[in-house]
Amino acid sequence: MSQRPFKVLGVQQIAVGAADKSELRRLWIDLLGLALKGNFRSESENVDEDIALCGSGAAEVEVDLMQPIDPDKKPRVHEPPLNHIGLWVDDLAAAVEWLGGAGVRFAPGGIRRGAAGHEVCFIHPRGDANSPVGGCGVLIELVQAPPGHPGSA
Repeated sequence: MSQRPFKVLGVQQIAVGAADKSELRRLWIDLLGLALKGNFRSESENVDEDIALCGSGAAEVEVDLMQPIDPDKKPRVHEPPLNHIGLWVDDLAAAVEWLGGAGVRFAPGGIRRGAAGHEVCFIHPRGDANSPVGGCGVLIELVQAPPGHPGSA
């Protein structure tokens, strides 16, 4: 295997889901005091999410509070309740190419713009016959770090 052409720079987000995000808002925003940054809604991704912020500066992490638009459709963003984790990477295209060559399975959709406006791509929770490496049950979002992000080249 060739030398890894990218670096993971830190945690960009965690995403939690529930059938009704009002319960999540009560805990994360009302009680824990995270700041509400915005909202993202996508019919194609079956998600209505509030984006909250924890920390600041280089230590800022999004906590996405998600509920399905239609609980009977996929993806079911509330199952499991810890939906996914997002990792900042310094070169998303290189990461996807290199990881794909190493047998990593990606979720459908390829590289695209995510809820927070960054380019993203998802590692599938499970491998398959063609791409045997998955997230061991965890959906992992790779997020292109913006220029000047700490740790980036």
